[in-house]
Amino acid sequence: MDALQQHMIDTYRAAQHGAPTPPLPGTHDWETLRFIRDERAFRAVIAGRPARGRVRAALARAFGPHPARPTR
Repeated sequence: MDALQQHMIDTYRAAQHGAPTPPLPGTHDWETLRFIRDERAFRAVIAGRPARGRVRAALARAFGPHPARPTR
């Protein structure tokens, strides 16, 4: 059963019991992702680490400019 089918069943049950209908699947996905991002930034600041640019800095260290290879 996928999310849409489950939503249809939940909507039917809510109508039978007079309860409000549940939100559509995916309605709050972006809000949840923003909350998780903000929470991680907050915890980084509390721990004394930089809150922004950590992934980009790690990638720059890993894949940044390397010394030129000798030519043949």
